[in-house]
Amino acid sequence: MIKTNLILWGLFISCTTSLSGQQDSIWTLDMCINYALDKNIQVQKAKVSNDISQINLAYAKSVWYPSLSGSVRENLDWSNQLNTTTGSTVFKGTDGMNLSLNSGMTLFNGNKIHNSVRKAEIDYEADKYNTEVIKETISLNVLNAYLQVLYAEEQVKNIENQISSLEEQLNLASERLKLGVISNSDYLQVKSQLATEKQTLATSNSQLALDKITLMQLMELPEPNEISIERPNLDSLLNQKRRPDPREVYQISLQIKPEVKNAELSKKSSEISVDLARANYFPNLSLNAGVSTLYSTTKTGSSIGYQIKDNLSPAIGVTASIPIYLNTQVRTNVAIAKGNTSNAGLDELNVKNQLRKAIEQACQDVISSQIEYEASAEAYKAAKESYEVASEKYFNGLMNSVDFLIQKTSFISAESSFLQSKYRLIFSYKILDFYSGQPLSFKNMK
Repeated sequence: MIKTNLILWGLFISCTTSLSGQQDSIWTLDMCINYALDKNIQVQKAKVSNDISQINLAYAKSVWYPSLSGSVRENLDWSNQLNTTTGSTVFKGTDGMNLSLNSGMTLFNGNKIHNSVRKAEIDYEADKYNTEVIKETISLNVLNAYLQVLYAEEQVKNIENQISSLEEQLNLASERLKLGVISNSDYLQVKSQLATEKQTLATSNSQLALDKITLMQLMELPEPNEISIERPNLDSLLNQKRRPDPREVYQISLQIKPEVKNAELSKKSSEISVDLARANYFPNLSLNAGVSTLYSTTKTGSSIGYQIKDNLSPAIGVTASIPIYLNTQVRTNVAIAKGNTSNAGLDELNVKNQLRKAIEQACQDVISSQIEYEASAEAYKAAKESYEVASEKYFNGLMNSVDFLIQKTSFISAESSFLQSKYRLIFSYKILDFYSGQPLSFKNMK
């Protein structure tokens, strides 16, 4: 009993330690994306769809081979039978058995089997690319949520610094108020500003919590505890002064983006569907072979083995099914297949157009974000210098609280705008990298 309790206690400690280690671990962007791709239901459903497509492909290939089937039929019959010895009739039952083995093979059906295999192969490849589209969408959503958490954390940190600074200034104002250097209204101005910043901090903390929940939900992470993410050094990403060429990025994307490959393959699949519909215009030629035998108790004096061997009847034949008039059914199916092919072509064109527009927007976002970042960086630098001068004047009693708080508010506003432009620029760079085939990762950054 003691040994059992020790084992259970050891398992409990092991599980608790493992769970605690998972909760306390620092999640990198790669870890978040990989976890989301592993747990996401849409990705799992796409993988099931891939498996079904693979099964359909295997079935399409199997039609090339001959079929083989066997049957056994047992017959019990009753009838009035004449007794030749007595001349009377007797109601008597007889037992009989029929055995058969049949095989069939298609020799020609308008290349329907060949085209069915081709279509199944293309559908299987298209399904795999569709899975990649889903994965990319999820990865982009996780990236956006990850950056939102980083932005919210930095915003909270900046506000905490502002509160710490305001608390020092409030203490200074309190001392000056006691000495009669400043009025009570000046003191209350600083106190009011501190209360406002604390309220802003509470709002920012709430937003940070919501951003983390959003990230955890995208990851399908069921942990109720707070998630901690890695804060990479993003300085190397800040203003690389890129001048992206939309046409160049578009040509790269056409070669690598799964939605383009999926659309192209879907169009090819539709074109093969036209050939499959046309195949019904042609005769169907098949080879059939079989062997049958029977046994009956009415044949007295003959053993089962002898009857089966004696009644063995092999057969072979060729069957031709020639369509003569099908009420325009084939013509209608061909017309529908052609219409579906036209739609698939339009879908392909639309996918490429949407990709081109998204790339044009991404390139412009990079250029605009760089300009905005430069402007906000200059504004932040100027506001910080003005605030430092004002702070020095305030501490030396050369500036009143109202004028000082105006400078401080301008500095906080410039700092917030600078932070927003920083993360907007980083996100625009990552989106451009995404369309250029670069991984959504901060792994190689120093």
